[in-house]
Amino acid sequence: MESFSTWESILLGAMVLLVILWFRPGIKATWQQSQNTESDWMGLLLPLGLVVLFVIFLMMVV
Repeated sequence: MESFSTWESILLGAMVLLVILWFRPGIKATWQQSQNTESDWMGLLLPLGLVVLFVIFLMMVV
Protein backbone atom coordinates (compact mmCIF):
# COMPACT_ATOMS: atom_id res chain seq x y z
CA MET A 1 0.00 0.00 0.00
CA GLU A 2 1.39 3.35 -1.00
CA SER A 3 1.61 6.25 1.41
CA PHE A 4 -0.23 9.49 0.74
CA SER A 5 1.39 12.12 -1.40
CA THR A 6 2.02 15.57 0.06
CA TRP A 7 -1.08 17.22 -1.37
CA GLU A 8 -3.26 14.33 -0.21
CA SER A 9 -1.91 14.63 3.32
CA ILE A 10 -2.52 18.39 3.34
CA LEU A 11 -6.06 17.90 1.99
CA LEU A 12 -6.81 15.18 4.55
CA GLY A 13 -5.50 17.37 7.39
CA ALA A 14 -7.60 20.32 6.22
CA MET A 15 -10.70 18.12 6.03
CA VAL A 16 -10.13 16.77 9.55
CA LEU A 17 -9.67 20.31 10.86
CA LEU A 18 -12.87 21.49 9.16
CA VAL A 19 -14.86 18.54 10.55
CA ILE A 20 -13.56 19.24 14.07
CA LEU A 21 -14.47 22.93 13.77
CA TRP A 22 -17.86 22.06 12.29
CA PHE A 23 -18.82 19.65 15.10
CA ARG A 24 -17.18 21.67 17.91
CA PRO A 25 -20.36 23.42 19.16
CA GLY A 26 -22.23 20.12 19.42
CA ILE A 27 -19.30 18.39 21.09
CA LYS A 28 -18.94 21.23 23.59
CA ALA A 29 -22.66 21.21 24.44
CA THR A 30 -22.68 17.43 24.83
CA TRP A 31 -19.61 17.55 27.06
CA GLN A 32 -21.17 20.20 29.32
CA GLN A 33 -24.44 18.26 29.50
CA SER A 34 -22.63 15.06 30.46
CA GLN A 35 -20.76 16.88 33.23
CA ASN A 36 -24.05 17.97 34.81
CA THR A 37 -25.68 14.53 34.91
CA GLU A 38 -25.20 11.84 37.52
CA SER A 39 -23.50 8.66 36.41
CA ASP A 40 -25.44 5.42 36.17
CA TRP A 41 -22.81 2.70 36.46
CA MET A 42 -25.29 0.02 37.50
CA GLY A 43 -27.16 0.57 34.26
CA LEU A 44 -23.97 -0.41 32.45
CA LEU A 45 -22.52 -3.04 34.75
CA LEU A 46 -25.67 -5.12 35.27
CA PRO A 47 -26.29 -5.99 31.59
CA LEU A 48 -22.56 -6.42 31.00
CA GLY A 49 -22.30 -8.81 33.94
CA LEU A 50 -25.31 -10.77 32.73
CA VAL A 51 -23.75 -11.15 29.28
CA VAL A 52 -20.48 -12.37 30.82
CA LEU A 53 -22.33 -14.89 32.98
CA PHE A 54 -24.32 -16.09 29.96
CA VAL A 55 -21.14 -16.58 27.92
CA ILE A 56 -19.55 -18.52 30.80
CA PHE A 57 -22.70 -20.63 31.02
CA LEU A 58 -22.56 -21.37 27.30
CA MET A 59 -18.89 -22.37 27.58
CA MET A 60 -19.68 -24.72 30.48
CA VAL A 61 -22.54 -26.36 28.58
CA VAL A 62 -20.36 -27.19 25.56
